[in-house]
Amino acid sequence: MTVIKNGQIEASSWLHLTEETLPAHGAVTVSLDRWLKDKGELSTHGDEIGVRLNAADSVEALANDLPSLSLIVLDMATFTDGRAFSQARLLRDRLGYSGEIRARGDFLRDQMFFLNRVGVNAFEFPEETPLDDRLKAFNEFSVTYQPAADSLEPLYRRR
Repeated sequence: MTVIKNGQIEASSWLHLTEETLPAHGAVTVSLDRWLKDKGELSTHGDEIGVRLNAADSVEALANDLPSLSLIVLDMATFTDGRAFSQARLLRDRLGYSGEIRARGDFLRDQMFFLNRVGVNAFEFPEETPLDDRLKAFNEFSVTYQPAADSLEPLYRRR
């Protein structure tokens, strides 16, 4: 799969597991429920582990585990549900998560700039998506007024 990460198109080898057996090698993501249920077994996996959050999942459930997680995937079931924006902001600002936060699912190109502002630094798309066009979303606005994860100072302090 190909993703946009930190403003660049790159290949991603992450495997999103549902209930499959944990493979011997390779970076995998699991649902929050599976993480909470099988954390001990998953923590002994030799490669990177990530957790997928649905909109209704609480990011606070991961607060103590964030240092051991390389990736948090925000599964967006519908573009009209803005809870992923709040989850990303909470992960970055309140919980201090510095790893990769990836948006996945039903989000619009127009939302990418704002998802990036609140802390999402990677985007996963269906295979047929034209990624070159999606990269343009990050440059559609040249000035931001409010502080956010991408710029902690408001505009009036950046003079």
